[in-house]
Amino acid sequence: MGRKHLIVLGMMVVIIFGLVACEKLLPSAPADDSVLDGPIEGLTPEQSVQFLRGDVAFNDEIFTPETGLGPLFVATSCGTCHAGDGKGHPFTTLTRFGQRDSIGNQFLHLGGPQLQNRAIYNYLPENIPAGATFSKFTPPANTGLGLLDAVTDTDLLLLADPDDIDGDGISGRPNWVALPLYATTRPNSIIRNGKYIGRFGKKASTYDLLQQTATAYSQDIGIASTYEPYDTYHGQLIDPEVSNQTIIDVVFYLKTLKAPIQRNAGNPDVVAGKNIFTQISCGKCHVPEMKTGASTISALSFKTFAPYTDMLLHDMGPGLDDGYTEGTAVSSEWRTPPLWGIGLSKKSQGGQYFLLHDGRARSIEEAILLHGGEAQNSKISYQELTATEKAKLIKFLESL
Repeated sequence: MGRKHLIVLGMMVVIIFGLVACEKLLPSAPADDSVLDGPIEGLTPEQSVQFLRGDVAFNDEIFTPETGLGPLFVATSCGTCHAGDGKGHPFTTLTRFGQRDSIGNQFLHLGGPQLQNRAIYNYLPENIPAGATFSKFTPPANTGLGLLDAVTDTDLLLLADPDDIDGDGISGRPNWVALPLYATTRPNSIIRNGKYIGRFGKKASTYDLLQQTATAYSQDIGIASTYEPYDTYHGQLIDPEVSNQTIIDVVFYLKTLKAPIQRNAGNPDVVAGKNIFTQISCGKCHVPEMKTGASTISALSFKTFAPYTDMLLHDMGPGLDDGYTEGTAVSSEWRTPPLWGIGLSKKSQGGQYFLLHDGRARSIEEAILLHGGEAQNSKISYQELTATEKAKLIKFLESL
């Protein structure tokens, strides 16, 4: 073998050993079921590009005063409140104020409904006005929102039982809300007294993801758009500070984030815990299975999925009544939060749970024990379980 061949062989050995060493040093990609971000399956190449544009706008764009931040704000980016597309932390919890009943918010002229607790230089942040009721709202996880958005109004109303006709003590109902001027209604939307079914937010007071996104840019970051064109400090019309295309891309990103994937579904304790979940009637509000209707995004059309919510309002009793509300909900009513992804919540919450609407519960069990109202019977049934049965139920919930 010639000298040149020996040199080439030596270089190949070095490269091979280098690749092996790099493979050992570099961490492997996390399993798909251990993270919340990522697109749903079935996007076209063009849709995948739009998803990436929305991902960058949502997670990477940090606003400054030079790019429109404020003058009053809560966060400097969308991703600040939704790390890894997961739940927020007490540090990013929002404060809503000013509405105590279904009549409407009486403090809009004083900055309601959202408290902007931060300000750029030479401005003062807001304080809750005297006499205003308020509540803390922990930012929710973002995943699977497009599937929830594509459920038909008819299917949601089939889950509702506002007069508790079946006598089970559970009387879920929609929050009927007025639409913003820029809203585009869903096909076959059901209208009552000029109002539509809300399905997003702690009180289901937001109609769709366009309203959610445009409002978040305005109220959370102080960024005006053609949809919400107001300066949050002066209340005056101003030029857009974010393009319509960016808003549309972020909406598309939120619609096409994948649903959380259950882990260890076949584990005997997880299976037993799921059965207990059904036996103590948790599934009457946290509905295990839903279906989408037709969607302009074919990857979302006619899909069966497992969100563990009915997207309806339920009276949760005096213990969770903050004296604040939105839309037609009363102050003790809350939208059933989806349970999918709950087992991954700690990853975005600093290693521990902050559950319920305001993050007050530090464990799944504590969240269960704070249930009341329509969930009182299920809570009592949980308390009557053996320690082993409780552990299996928690294990099931943490698998979601």
